[in-house]
Amino acid sequence: MQRTLVLLKPDCVQRRLMGTIIKRFEDKGLNIVAMKMIRVTPELSRQHYAEHVEKPFYPSLEEFITSAPVLAMAIDGLEVISVVRGTLGATSGLKAAAGTIRGDYSSSRQMNLVHASDSEESAARELELYFNQEELCDYDPVATAFMRTADE
Repeated sequence: MQRTLVLLKPDCVQRRLMGTIIKRFEDKGLNIVAMKMIRVTPELSRQHYAEHVEKPFYPSLEEFITSAPVLAMAIDGLEVISVVRGTLGATSGLKAAAGTIRGDYSSSRQMNLVHASDSEESAARELELYFNQEELCDYDPVATAFMRTADE
């Protein structure tokens, strides 16, 4: 079992696609264990995107991510990091396959609706930026027995 951070970015919130995208994760059998709507501050943006701060595109990234609320989620599941990233599709909506979230709803590299952690290390770091331990609500959905075997 893994846990990952997923952010529904300002374009997702503004386009009123939050429910549609949350449904895709739930339909896949993933568990949302925390969720909150927040405004990303410039400081939080610099912490989250620390590896990009010195890159030429960073100012526009910060302007975008701080432009409207985001919906932050902690999501659990088997191999959840790769499952979520596969569900999202390629970073650029223009290159994402049909049937993926970005392939179906995005036509931009930056305004690509959703951020998801790319590794267990980044998930742990990013989850700490957005959630404290008290906000995480672990649970076992009753449907789990009908979605995978006990040894998976």
